Amino acid sequence: MPERAPIRTAVPATLLAAAGLLLTGCGTGAKTADPAAPAAGASGSATATASASGAPGAAPAEDGAAAAPAGALGGAGTACTLPVTFSLAKDWKPKAIDAPADPEVADLLEGLYRQGPATAVCEVDAKPAGSIGFLRVWTAPKGPVRGTLESFVKAEEGSRKAVYTETKAGALPAVEVTYAVYSEVMEETSDKRAFAVETPKGVVVVQLGGLDSEEHRAMLPAYRLAKSSLKAS
Repeated sequence: MPERAPIRTAVPATLLAAAGLLLTGCGTGAKTADPAAPAAGASGSATATASASGAPGAAPAEDGAAAAPAGALGGAGTACTLPVTFSLAKDWKPKAIDAPADPEVADLLEGLYRQGPATAVCEVDAKPAGSIGFLRVWTAPKGPVRGTLESFVKAEEGSRKAVYTETKAGALPAVEVTYAVYSEVMEETSDKRAFAVETPKGVVVVQLGGLDSEEHRAMLPAYRLAKSSLKAS
């Protein structure tokens, strides 16, 4: 049986979100700077279309290298059965996510596994690979891909500086967003990134999150791998 990621109840949801949802421990991997990533410390609220690469909130450049594939996720027999499949980087560990059975606990922790129209179904932990962060897979009902992604980002507390671009995830049309999230608990801004695709079973969002912007940049090769290898299952 695949190992299930627990929904934790002992820590306030805002603190969990600030530290990277469901993450513990310390990373030891080397950090690789990505000049295309949005600058940390951005403030204000804005949603934009693609802008010049390299500026804060700019559209992501696709000239960065993807990690080498060392596993797969999404198909039958993997940790998470998903509407899509994609490759995993070495030592990234996936776990399925189940919502709490207790309705009161579910309401209390809703922000940990539900964001706007999307529900978290799988988390791929980067700690074994040396980074404090994760790839999270979310599913949402059928609907406009961009509209779903915009609602997803707006539902995240502290989100700002969102920039959306039309792109490809594998061979599938996709919408990608780069944005920043300000944490009042941590008193800092960190970068995030996600892409969304339409499948026969609804919209799928793959999100890269981390403890801070440095961790985010270090994990971009694994995110690029997932994006470039994605297929509808």
